[in-house]
This record gives sequence, structure tokens and C-alpha cells, in this order.
Amino acid sequence: MRRVVITGMGAITPVGLSVEEFWNSVKEGKTNFAEVTRLIPQITERIWQQKSTILIQRYMDFKSAKRMELFSQYAVAAAKEAIEQSGLDMTKEDPFRVGCSVGSGIGSMQVVEKSCEILNTKGPGRLNPLMIPLLISNMASGNVSIQFGLRGKNINVVTACATGTHSIGEAYRTIQCSDA
Repeated sequence: MRRVVITGMGAITPVGLSVEEFWNSVKEGKTNFAEVTRLIPQITERIWQQKSTILIQRYMDFKSAKRMELFSQYAVAAAKEAIEQSGLDMTKEDPFRVGCSVGSGIGSMQVVEKSCEILNTKGPGRLNPLMIPLLISNMASGNVSIQFGLRGKNINVVTACATGTHSIGEAYRTIQCSDA
């Protein structure tokens, strides 16, 4: 079996939008927790849009980001940082031998919430025809693969709190067994 090493990392977190920012925040003991006393869709929507704007400016173009929900934007941003750190040059690689494994527990609850509101107020004819592709959890790995031209094995792991660890394990075994 092949030896497997991690060559690049990416992080999109409440305390940093890169591995360096995240690690500095951890060392400084920073947290980003606050009590949620009332969830107001208009406020949460504004917060999501602010985070999305930062990600788009730093990690992707507006046209691509517009076709993704925030959870996919997080995945693409973290993947871009990891790919850049690793030194992977896709122009020198066989894209069918480079895959993607992303752990995403649920996908976009924002699309579900908006769609329920539209369904209740305007009827089914006004639902976004891309509702399902926007909300399913495997769109994170799909969008990462699309953005970076990865045409190998593409999987989305959904195992609750163990999702991240399982996703890394699946990627490890894929490389170890020469599937990618």
C-alpha cells in the first residue's frame, strides 16, 4: 500500500478564514461564541451575506459563487487554500486521478427555509428549479471538483459529528489503495 501524507490544509472558521488566521486565533485563545436569544431570518441572512462576500473576494469569482450556497462556498474556499499550500498544479496532473472527499453533514438549511416560505406564500410554481441541487450535501464536494477540475473519485461523507474524520479516512484509503 502507498504512503499517504497531508501536503496542504484549508480552514474557514468563525475565528479565521485561513489556516494561519485560525491557528493564530487558537493560540490567542479567541472564540466566537455568542448566545442566540432569538433567530430572526433577516438578521441571519445579512450575516450570511457578509461572510459570503468576504469568501468571494478572497477565494472565488462572483459568477461561480452565485451558483453556490454558503456551505459550498466554505468548501471551495478551504479547498483552494489546501490546494495552494500543497503545491498541486492541476495542469501537470491527470484530472481523472485527482479526487475530492468532503464531509458535509446537511447541506443548505437556508434553501430549505426559503423554499418552505415560498411554498407557503406563493405556491409550488414559484420554487427555484435548482432548489434540490443547491441544498443537497454532496454539492460541496461537487463544487470543489468543478472549481478545480478534479475528475477522479468524488464523495461526500455524512456521519454526524464524525463526518470530518470519516472524510479524511476515506481520502486516505482512496490514495493508499491507488484509487486516486
